[in-house]
Amino acid sequence: MTSLNIWDIHGGIHPPEHKELSNRTPIQQAPLPARLILPVAQHLGAPAEPCVTISERVLKGQRIAEANGFVSAPLHAPTSGIVSFIGPQPYPHVSGLPATAIVIDSDGRDEWTALQAHADYRQLPPADLLEIIRQAGISGLGGAGFPTSVKLTAPRTQTIHTLIINGAECEPYITADDLLMREKAAELVAGIDVLEHLIKPQQVLIGIEDNKPEAIEAVRSAIGQRPYLLKVFPTKYPSGGEKQLIQILTGEEVPSGGLPVDIGMVCQNVGTCVAIHDAVLLGKPLISRITTLTGAALSRPMNVEALIGTPVAELLAFAGLDRGKLNRLIMGGPMMGFTLPSMDVPLVKTTNCLLAATLDELPPPPPALPCIRCGECADACPANLLPQQLHFFALGHEHEQLKAYNLFDCIECGACAYVCPSNIPLVQYYRAAKGEIRELEQKQQKAEHSRQRFEWRQERLRRAEERKEADRKARAERAARAKAVHAQASSAPLQDDPVARVQAQKTGTGLSEAQKKLKIEASMAQVALKKAEKQLSAHATPELEMQVAELRIAATDAQKALDKAITAASPTEVSSAPADGEAIKKAKIEAAMLRAQIRKLEKLEAHDAEQQAELTRLQTRLVEAEQALGGAGQGAPAAPRKPAGDEMLKKAKIELAMKRAELKKAEKAGADDAELSKLRDGLTRAEQALHVAEEKSAKPAPELVRTDKRPIDEQARALKTEAALARADLRKLERDADSDAAIVEAARQRLREAERMVQEYDS
Repeated sequence: MTSLNIWDIHGGIHPPEHKELSNRTPIQQAPLPARLILPVAQHLGAPAEPCVTISERVLKGQRIAEANGFVSAPLHAPTSGIVSFIGPQPYPHVSGLPATAIVIDSDGRDEWTALQAHADYRQLPPADLLEIIRQAGISGLGGAGFPTSVKLTAPRTQTIHTLIINGAECEPYITADDLLMREKAAELVAGIDVLEHLIKPQQVLIGIEDNKPEAIEAVRSAIGQRPYLLKVFPTKYPSGGEKQLIQILTGEEVPSGGLPVDIGMVCQNVGTCVAIHDAVLLGKPLISRITTLTGAALSRPMNVEALIGTPVAELLAFAGLDRGKLNRLIMGGPMMGFTLPSMDVPLVKTTNCLLAATLDELPPPPPALPCIRCGECADACPANLLPQQLHFFALGHEHEQLKAYNLFDCIECGACAYVCPSNIPLVQYYRAAKGEIRELEQKQQKAEHSRQRFEWRQERLRRAEERKEADRKARAERAARAKAVHAQASSAPLQDDPVARVQAQKTGTGLSEAQKKLKIEASMAQVALKKAEKQLSAHATPELEMQVAELRIAATDAQKALDKAITAASPTEVSSAPADGEAIKKAKIEAAMLRAQIRKLEKLEAHDAEQQAELTRLQTRLVEAEQALGGAGQGAPAAPRKPAGDEMLKKAKIELAMKRAELKKAEKAGADDAELSKLRDGLTRAEQALHVAEEKSAKPAPELVRTDKRPIDEQARALKTEAALARADLRKLERDADSDAAIVEAARQRLREAERMVQEYDS
């Protein structure tokens, strides 16, 4: 179906076409190259990620690089062969800089990998069909190379009502799309069928310039009875621009800074449609394309279907390049193409033309002259911009003014520079200005990202500090509640509190020396117990539980001894003081100092002769001091004291507990073997001292303490660990006055069950 309802665009030019050089012969098959260079970045967006290794053999159509992001496209082997290199290779870019590429040495077999065709694609869900197009590595074959699958993924809030097929091919010299429409019109229409099924637009428009009569007839015949509208319009450059073609075919304009999808339209090149046909109906990925080889420096200008990655030099040699005539080699057309720095670069997916021009054909431009403000550039601009004003802003690096005058609406068609009488290379200025603006925006985005990260970090630190402060307040409140409970308990009758009873009994000179000593020992035992209980509440471990149990026993014994001494003392004894109290105090101080010096020497790992002699002398003096202390106290009444053996036993127990705690702490901290060996020796000596004290005391001898635990299996360890954790959780809940009664009871039940399982396992 053909429609004559067309519109015109602003501006445009009519340069010499020179299409007759290459459109007179059918499409030729380029020879199979011995070496293929495949850049991983042949499209806009993120470069593909190689998924093959050097020396690996690949088959034709095999994926050799994966899409590395949403806006990306995979890469496939154009022929079978061996991967010989992955790294920097010549790249077709105006900068001449190399880029990462995969090099394949062809084995000459051209052996295909297994292909999966989808002739019944209408039965597939749209997402699966879109994934087939994505995995085929198809990107736009007529423009900048935007990944086709991304372009076909419209926003959920936007409905595509018009599908436009671009067959304009307006730039001079290029005839690749013309020959493709002539020879592959059936495949083109079949590819449009796939897109129509995927997008389901209200209308499909096919636009072709009127300088391609053979292509127009071929496409019209292939359309048949389909409701596709074929629109033929007058030839004018740059009618093939996406936004310009939409305006010509529909009369609608894409808003400034917007995309066709913003007005419900999608535009695809005819070469892209054929590639979609091959991917869906034949299962073939994009590994070749039709390229125009033209220019006066070629003896046989033509269009060839060449494999992606074919070196440009081999294609030009196939077309009969005369290096003596060659002045400039351009990839693309004379208006929007760029000069190649070398013929070693490969053919890529976006290479629609190689123009080998002579000096007479494309002479160098004359020197640029000052702008005379003639306005010719504004009349020729198809985007209806003010090129001369943009030029002055670009010279002055006035980026905000450039954006205000819609610099990024410029399609860089070169029409303004073509008509400029002063020969000013306007497009080059616009490209440089766009690059500067993009670089500044990237820096601003990076700075903004850094600022946000800093603010997020400050916010995290603030919240963490608030949590710490809340925890500190909660701990202070719990401590206040515990203190209040303790104060309430302290207000009980004096006879229930031995300490209060002692305070009430203080008269005259106060407690006796023995009672004072017992009181100090009881207080120290209570302090040590509370400190250990606090550590246990923060980190519940079996070792801490054992230490707390030992300290609780010691504190109970000390309190009992104090109570017994106070009960046994008469009012006369409490209120009186020995006549020689000052002498007894001095003797006790001297004995305490001697004990401290002896302990300091005993802690040494090894003793020399001098240290051993000093230790013996101090021990002798300590014995004399203790005898003098005993003699000084004979004439005064004293409180009942524990047998000497009991005192020795108590000290031995405390010393053993301290040694055991030091060893466990060192083992947990990962101390070296020498340190652990030293601590184990100290523990052994403490155990021996405990055994000696037990023999001298009146108490029955307990079982020997073992330093080496018998091995237990993992199940027993797990059961005992669970019991310890349950016990710690219960104690923590019991200490918190705000704990819910149901939760506390559940914790008790958990502990009972854990202890029951441990007992059953041990039995």
